[in-house]
Amino acid sequence: MIYEVTNSKNISALFGKWEETLIWSCLQGIMGKLYTDDWDNSTATMAILGDFTFFAGKPNMELISYKPDWCQQDFMIMVPQNEDWQNAIINCYGSKAKIVSRYAIRKEPDIFDKEKLEEAISALPKEYKLCMIDEQLYQMCKAETWSADLVSQFPNYEMYRKLGLGAVICRNNVIVSGASSYTRYQEGIEIEIDTKEEYRRKGLAYVCGAKLILECLQRNLYPSWDAQNKFSVSLAEKLGYHYSHTYTAIEIRGY
Repeated sequence: MIYEVTNSKNISALFGKWEETLIWSCLQGIMGKLYTDDWDNSTATMAILGDFTFFAGKPNMELISYKPDWCQQDFMIMVPQNEDWQNAIINCYGSKAKIVSRYAIRKEPDIFDKEKLEEAISALPKEYKLCMIDEQLYQMCKAETWSADLVSQFPNYEMYRKLGLGAVICRNNVIVSGASSYTRYQEGIEIEIDTKEEYRRKGLAYVCGAKLILECLQRNLYPSWDAQNKFSVSLAEKLGYHYSHTYTAIEIRGY
């Protein structure tokens, strides 16, 4: 039997010191859902938020195969706490599972060069316009597949206004790049950066990232970064972050 967790106190220790803000969002009750194998004596737990599921504790096949009724997506990135969880996930999903590498970025609050970030913003060519995401831009982000994840975890603008934060670059009144909060936790956000394909490699993501980092710092929020690929690592480092380590995730298609 799998149970939804309403009080994270009983399962938080299973995640240990895992520095993952999506887990923190779930544990803090801000976003996402938590599930466990037992109400009173949990030995296994998972945190689901957006496209990610994190597993902790003792591997449990029933928990791995459990898909909540509210979850309609057919793609999920599963992140195992250790190799035992990794093997159990692969055994459960078989050919649907693909092992990938992702890149953790250090969480260092005081490393950003504000002057350098301001210079990046001021260098934006005049044909582009940099704006913070308001209600109109929120709806524009949702309307296109490439930009939807900039706001996708906030089901309505009111929630985004209260918890989200983001900047986009427009050209001819069309969004071409953006940096926004994929998720929110008490102390900060997890950054999502996307650029329309034909506008990539023009430095626009760098400008959006610089703007979002500065806006976070003004609000005493930490702009957390997790990299899907080495291009993302390079961009993070250009903005002032430092690479921490590579970790294993498992992409499930046909979830």
